[in-house]
Amino acid sequence: MTSELLKGLNQHLTLEFRAAHEYLAMAIWLAEHDLPGFAKWMTQQSSDERMHAQRIIDHLVERDQKVKLPAVAAPPMDWKSAEALCTHVLKNEQDVTASINNLYAMAEKAKDRPATIMLQWFVNEQMEEEAAARAVLGRIRLAGNTGVGLLMIDQELAGGTMPGMPAEPADTAGN
Repeated sequence: MTSELLKGLNQHLTLEFRAAHEYLAMAIWLAEHDLPGFAKWMTQQSSDERMHAQRIIDHLVERDQKVKLPAVAAPPMDWKSAEALCTHVLKNEQDVTASINNLYAMAEKAKDRPATIMLQWFVNEQMEEEAAARAVLGRIRLAGNTGVGLLMIDQELAGGTMPGMPAEPADTAGN
């Protein structure tokens, strides 16, 4: 593994852990605002982000590379609205996608097949993550940020029936 790719993968851990931390804070805020479906979605997203970080860590350890765990800043704990919160989620996912795409290009350039294969999983995962965030944000914008519309979206998220989102949690085993 090139030193550039190793450095990039370790730096990417910051994005995954930051997102996990922020999504947990969002789950708390959503629960405090009586949106348990949204809170469930964000709790799952937080768990998924930690799993993503672990996937990279496992890859590095398997290849006898040095893992550098990042410090994670305290996340924001308040949002203006569910729409503002979901806009932030989409931005986070777009930042992660950009980082993954950069890492994939580095791995290809270095002809690092194991890293390329591992990162291909992330490319596919990020397409799903961005689509889900856009779906929720789009529904909020259609329904409005308050009242019955928001409650309907909350119920869809609680039941796992939101269009554009997988009905089951993401494959954590990588199969």
